[in-house]
Order: sequence, then C-alpha cells, then structure tokens
Amino acid sequence: MTAELEIREARDARERDAALAVRHAVFVGEQRVPRDLEVDGRDDDAVHLVALRDGALVGTCRLLPGGATVLLGRLAVDPAARRQGIASRLLAAAEAWSRAHRARRLALSAQTYAMGLYERAGYEAVGEPFMEAGIEHIHMERDLG
Repeated sequence: MTAELEIREARDARERDAALAVRHAVFVGEQRVPRDLEVDGRDDDAVHLVALRDGALVGTCRLLPGGATVLLGRLAVDPAARRQGIASRLLAAAEAWSRAHRARRLALSAQTYAMGLYERAGYEAVGEPFMEAGIEHIHMERDLG
C-alpha cells in the first residue's frame, strides 16, 4: 500500500533545506547544472511547495510571486518517487496557491523533454526553445483566468 502524499508549503527551515537537497540532487547531481545557476539567490523571496510521503520530502517546486504572474520553477522529484503523479500534484498545488493569491497567470521555463507534463496541466508554449545550463528549455504559461 502506498502512503498518502501531502503537498503544502514548507513549514520550517528543515523542510526548506530538504527541498533544496532534492533540487540539488536532481539538477546539480543528475543533470549537471552548475551549482551557481541552481542557487540563484531567489530562494528567500520564494514560496516552496513540498511533497511529503511518510514524513519524507519526495518533491518540491518554487513559486516567485510577481503581481498578476507567479513564476514557477525548480520543480524536482526524488528519482525513487517518480512516475507516481507527484509532479502533477505539485503543479495543481501551485495553481491553487496562485489563484488564492490572486494571480492571473503561471509562467515557467520547462525543459523541453518535460513539455508534455506541463501541456497536460494546461500550459502553452510561448516563443522558441532556448538553451539554459546546457539543457533545451521553452517558456510556458498557464492562464488562471
């Protein structure tokens, strides 16, 4: 039996540190993103959503409020917890948080291999693909109107 997944805002420094550790493992460890690009100095201004299973942090994403548009980024799921709908649940929680804070749009830079995840959640590609940290990305947006 799979334990229930809880998704919510990080409550304290311990949870935030665990979220940063998952991000580091995924982006710096797996994808070889330079640490100075992953740690961009914006975490203190962000809301960190976390996915917990049996008290263990298995996924996270970061929201940067900016008036009508919230920037979603740093979505990462622990490799052992992938393909279980955690990323989709984090996206739904990000949308709910954004709506509750009166945002009208969510925007993100998706790695192009993950476009399908975002398209299924209602995001649309805007513009042309671009390279960031040696990985092809595309800007995507979701209207919350």
